Amino acid sequence: MAETGMDHGSEKKYGQWHRRVFEGNAALFAVGATIAILIGGIVEIVPMFTPAGPEHSEAITPYTPLEVAGRDIYIAEGCYLCHSQWVRPMRAEILRYGPWSRAWEYQYDRPFQLGSRRIGPDLHRIGNKYPDAWHYEHMRDPRSTTPGSVMPPYPWLLNGRIDANDVRASVVALRKTGTPYSDAEIAGVEESLALQGGEIVSRLASAGIETTPDRKIVALIAYLQRLGVEGKAALQAEGVEY
Repeated sequence: MAETGMDHGSEKKYGQWHRRVFEGNAALFAVGATIAILIGGIVEIVPMFTPAGPEHSEAITPYTPLEVAGRDIYIAEGCYLCHSQWVRPMRAEILRYGPWSRAWEYQYDRPFQLGSRRIGPDLHRIGNKYPDAWHYEHMRDPRSTTPGSVMPPYPWLLNGRIDANDVRASVVALRKTGTPYSDAEIAGVEESLALQGGEIVSRLASAGIETTPDRKIVALIAYLQRLGVEGKAALQAEGVEY
């Protein structure tokens, strides 16, 4: 026990004293435990109220209704279990995925999709990296676009349909959490879905793929094509090499 500065006899006496005086006294032990918990709680809670607030950028706008629908599908299908949305500040990651992720890029992500595993690649900056048709075929059969992929196919997304009322409910819920959707945007959910969905359908048609604006695959494509786009533009405007 030379390393601790306490010989065996002293350690034994201390242990006996601790059990007799502290552990053997329920009231004293409860008071000590409460004090320790309070100290730990203060250390955790106080820093939450000291910063000026979370990072914010005017360059980042809320998701459109179709992108909200796609994000709901992304969550429902458990995509976050294999894909992260967080580029770490490490050279290897920056070379592969682009600049490391900033906090303000997530200001309208409720809940965050940071992820914890990377069976598949990080998707935080996947937007506009591939054409819409690539995403369509990738969800139909991942190995048709990425040979050797272990990702399962999601053919039901090609035929499944989104419901405008469900999308509106999601938009309303997001507004309650602080996302600045206006009454007009909530009232115009159907029109927004049809407009953005129609644009994606047109691009798919040019690649020989026929579908309709209300398909789940269209919503998911809208969401994936949004990821990282505004963050990239904002970082480039700041002079960050991309």
